[in-house]
Amino acid sequence: MANIKELSKIPERLTGGHRLCPACGASIAVRQILMGTKDPVVVAAATGCLEVGTTIYPYTAWNVPFIHNAFENAAATISGAETAYKALKKQGKIPEDRNIKFIAFGGDGGTYDIGLQSLSGALERGHDFVYVCYDNQAYMNTGIQRSGATPTGASTTTAPAGKKSTGKPQFRKDLTAIVVAHNIPYAAQTTIGFWNDVVTRSQKAFNIKGPAFLNVLSMCHRGWRFPQEDTIKISKLAVNTCFWPLYEVEDGKYKLTYKPKEKLPITEWLKPQGRFKHLFKPGNEKVIEDIQKEVDKRWEKILELCGETSEAK
Repeated sequence: MANIKELSKIPERLTGGHRLCPACGASIAVRQILMGTKDPVVVAAATGCLEVGTTIYPYTAWNVPFIHNAFENAAATISGAETAYKALKKQGKIPEDRNIKFIAFGGDGGTYDIGLQSLSGALERGHDFVYVCYDNQAYMNTGIQRSGATPTGASTTTAPAGKKSTGKPQFRKDLTAIVVAHNIPYAAQTTIGFWNDVVTRSQKAFNIKGPAFLNVLSMCHRGWRFPQEDTIKISKLAVNTCFWPLYEVEDGKYKLTYKPKEKLPITEWLKPQGRFKHLFKPGNEKVIEDIQKEVDKRWEKILELCGETSEAK
């Protein structure tokens, strides 16, 4: 469990003054996650909002060693850094008691889609690192194009809502399940509206020996089209509607880390977001019904995997 008094003593690894949007979910996620360890960290980041907004040449907002790499190879880059570290330790060039943590950040475009092969390879090889997907559910940095993480019915620039379309027709990819299938020591799904959960999952991820993965829902008010001040509200609604369950998988064992006292209908999460406003026009009721059914099905599956009582029963 995260202790806020102790966390306040950890120096900021990502400083203010960067050029990410106010209330950007990615910057909030990074600051929360990097509170998960007091050890020195080396950060790699794929091309995306996080990298572009924090490392505009000749400036940087990072107070730690930082490696920028291409869209598709964040996991390979951090794997190489971690392997070099081990080699230097064997050669006696780094003291044995010197503990350095390695972490890679990638958006959903660079993780669900373009970087999936690189991530899969790094997980299979068993490198000792943490990979974080800050999931803002579209290619936000390049113009809000749909990604494998974009939810059904969301209007994006490449799956726009209109007379012939109700937005993206496919359901989002379940990346956390794909990662868990690699049989890694630790994986978790969390979101920035629950800071204690994010920090606690991060602490576990950093302390695990071997690859660890965190999938963090990170709101983008520009792409999701809601007021900046509602970032945390939207994050909490994603969890309380069970669109984004909070759970961890440690050595194959599933555990729910938060269970809503009252499961809200998915419309409570959809309504505040402009990317879904077309769904509430007459004639689109079936789309919302289908979204609710899919959310319910996935929630029931997670409950079963976690050994929780099924709400359907």
